[in-house]
Amino acid sequence: MKRIALIGSTGSIGRQTVEVALASPDKFRIVAMAAGGSHGLFARQLAAVRPEYAALADKGAAAKVTEIPAGTAFYGGEEAALAAASWQTADMVLVAAGGFAGLKYSLAAIAAGKTLALANKETLVCGGDFIVPLAERAGAEILPVDSEHSAIWQCLGLNRRAPFERLIITASGGAFRGFSPERLKTVTPQMALAHPTWNMGAKITVDSATMLNKGFEVMEAHHLFGAGYDAITVVLHPQSIVHSMVEFADGAVLAQLSRPTMKLPISLALSYPERLPVADARLDLAKALSLEFLPLEQGMYPCFDIALQCAREGGTLPCALNAAGEVAVRAFLDGELGFTQIPQVLSGVLQGAVRAEADSYGALCEADTKARAAAEKLVSGLSGRHT
Repeated sequence: MKRIALIGSTGSIGRQTVEVALASPDKFRIVAMAAGGSHGLFARQLAAVRPEYAALADKGAAAKVTEIPAGTAFYGGEEAALAAASWQTADMVLVAAGGFAGLKYSLAAIAAGKTLALANKETLVCGGDFIVPLAERAGAEILPVDSEHSAIWQCLGLNRRAPFERLIITASGGAFRGFSPERLKTVTPQMALAHPTWNMGAKITVDSATMLNKGFEVMEAHHLFGAGYDAITVVLHPQSIVHSMVEFADGAVLAQLSRPTMKLPISLALSYPERLPVADARLDLAKALSLEFLPLEQGMYPCFDIALQCAREGGTLPCALNAAGEVAVRAFLDGELGFTQIPQVLSGVLQGAVRAEADSYGALCEADTKARAAAEKLVSGLSGRHT
């Protein structure tokens, strides 16, 4: 039986991880849980999961959780939540906490020598330069949970170090594929949150619409599989059935297909090296099925272009980009920023950012703090021009 510490249990990936674990009680047990401040949902999860250890990072929210299962130690505060990532009886830590804040949980899991099932993009986007070598030195295996990287991993025979010629990452194109520049100016938060094929959290759904998320996935693939940026291609695939592909030296291309559900990559990361049934993922190939692939041309998605340039420059710039993205998307969702102003914030922050080596958590924190301040200033200046 796999004993799991789940970080970010109340988010989209966290909720589905709880469902996957509870559906196979003979295979999985969640022994530690942590989340931010969603105390109502967290209390219900506690009752269903009954972990050994649980914590909410928000002390005020933690005080509102009054029903604690027998045998569960429950605490509030950021340090208490961080302790879940190195819980002594856990074999594996699944980090589903969102944003730059999730990076410290990945570091704690690696320091404890735990297997890291990674759903937090920012761990590798911001810190891949030192996180991957750190995990190797600690003997902490990193297993991908993102659907695209899980697909690549599967095509490589569940071996991140297997040889390949090219990685081909698919993208749905988000809700606004084909929109004219003028029409994009009319996009509202409600429109951006209506993803055509995936049900995800607000931040990642907006990032999917701008394609910033796909730029982040290119960075993740670079770090996870040791791929040069010239060996990673992104193609548009509106159906979201092929989750990614791998091309080999002889020209053969392997693809991983399934219905768009995160339960498959979650289940595989938890059960690895085994595979367990995932009903939501099954395709009915006896029915008509059309798969479409289109080129992703430069200029179609400004945020994607910015991310690729940032990736090639490296260092702390991807961390600055992520911070700018978090600020800009929050401002857009709050109605303070227009959809087409998001790339303006990203490019503005990067123009003023100073590249440093991403060789420590401290260096990343400094880059993150400076970029957030710059992004807030840019948002303030642009918000007056947003109607």
